[in-house]
Amino acid sequence: MSDEPPLTVICLSSSEKGHAFIRECRAQGCYVILLTRDKWAHATWPWESIDQLETLPSLDEWTEVMAVVNRLARDRHIDRIAALDDFDVECAAMMREHLRMPGMSYSTSRRFRDKLAMRVAAAEHGIVVPDFVHTLNAADIAAFVERVPPPWILKPRGEAAAVGIRKIESADLLWSALNELDDRHPYFLVEQYVPGDIFHVDSIVSERDVVFALPSRYGKPPFDVAHGGGIFTTRTLAPESGDAQTLRALNRDLIQGLGLVRGVTHTEFIRSHEHGQFYFLETAPRVGGANIAELVEAASGINLWQEWARIDLSEGRFGYELPEQLDRRAGIIISLAHQQHPDTSAFDDPEIVWRLQKDYHAGLIVASDSNERVEELLESYSRRFVEDFTVTLPAPDSLRT
Repeated sequence: MSDEPPLTVICLSSSEKGHAFIRECRAQGCYVILLTRDKWAHATWPWESIDQLETLPSLDEWTEVMAVVNRLARDRHIDRIAALDDFDVECAAMMREHLRMPGMSYSTSRRFRDKLAMRVAAAEHGIVVPDFVHTLNAADIAAFVERVPPPWILKPRGEAAAVGIRKIESADLLWSALNELDDRHPYFLVEQYVPGDIFHVDSIVSERDVVFALPSRYGKPPFDVAHGGGIFTTRTLAPESGDAQTLRALNRDLIQGLGLVRGVTHTEFIRSHEHGQFYFLETAPRVGGANIAELVEAASGINLWQEWARIDLSEGRFGYELPEQLDRRAGIIISLAHQQHPDTSAFDDPEIVWRLQKDYHAGLIVASDSNERVEELLESYSRRFVEDFTVTLPAPDSLRT
């Protein structure tokens, strides 16, 4: 790339994240423009790797984002637009299509952002999903209620994480919830509730090929943590385990079916307690939240943000080679804390490789060659976190705060 003019990259992000992505862009010689919300104008971005800052009150108004991109394009040739935040994936896709740039198209972005679209596409490609219905047509909803016994899960089509998700226990409560939504109900779906263990697969995709995939299992389901409080944990699986092998195959088939050409993904599956069947829950063309990127790096040595930037910049013109990997097991534990700066120094096991530095949060990552040791530490730390730190707050109405 050194013999070519430097690429200009717009990093679009509604929240502060993706520092390693930005740094890799600079390491590759790019001119980096950060387009973010006014709220994050003075955040701790890697300013040494950013050439230009542009801000807006919100990135939700795509016409306003378009105006900024148009203005920038008058003076510089824009080569890449990268959405670092889940909420900006569709906006970035629209900007690419407007400028006729390479990268994820808008139609593909919908399959990775719209929970209804991704379920329809997954089912069409033979991936098992919980029974669901779009909350649009009354007759279709009534048929679903008749076909699928409660409880059900009511989900917004376009939110992230567990935001806006509700567990519904009866038909009366479902119709009442839909009436409360009023004109917003077409932007939701209702899904069969499947009790089970939830897993995630974090992967790297290059030219439609999943070149890296790390399966992990949550402790308490993220929905339960978001709505009922408690400790968030997840741990990587032994690569030779049956669950890991099944999840890698499901993830590969899903990503190919949804049409992602290159990038990173965070995909969730649930294994039914009743019969052990794996169901697809949702996916996103981004690095997983809740410091899962740090978990992946602790286990494998792979920095997902950095590799995403490398793939995005090459645009398939150069053969992508995955860096050499570590082969460790890792686990993460995070909790809300009643202290502004919780002190985790009493946790001093040599397996601790990372400590969360965030107000009113406590968090640790442990890594070991032994699955059993990781589980032992997470179990012990969960009890101690409850005693030392944990506080419960209501689930947020939106992550866009």
